[in-house]
Amino acid sequence: MPTEFTLARKVKPFQHLYWSPVWKSIRHERLKASPLCALCLQQGRHTKATVVDHIKPHRGDRHLFFRLSNTQSLCKQCHDSAKKAIEHRGYDRAVGAA
Repeated sequence: MPTEFTLARKVKPFQHLYWSPVWKSIRHERLKASPLCALCLQQGRHTKATVVDHIKPHRGDRHLFFRLSNTQSLCKQCHDSAKKAIEHRGYDRAVGAA
């Protein structure tokens, strides 16, 4: 069972930005404009997007965080698997170096 200390360490200092009215508006606009998962579409699949992902990791940079053009719609499965693998490697095997 995680302790209060280990839970606190997992929360990033910029997490509060996801609850801001500006982010909620950006999220709504992205999902409205692109309701299907961008990564699934690249593979010819049509999957409803439920997550708005930052294309270039913002790492707390508010300009990148709130830039609509730095977002893409993804399904939860792609966000939690394929996108995390791309970020970990630093490139997409299908495309090349990021």
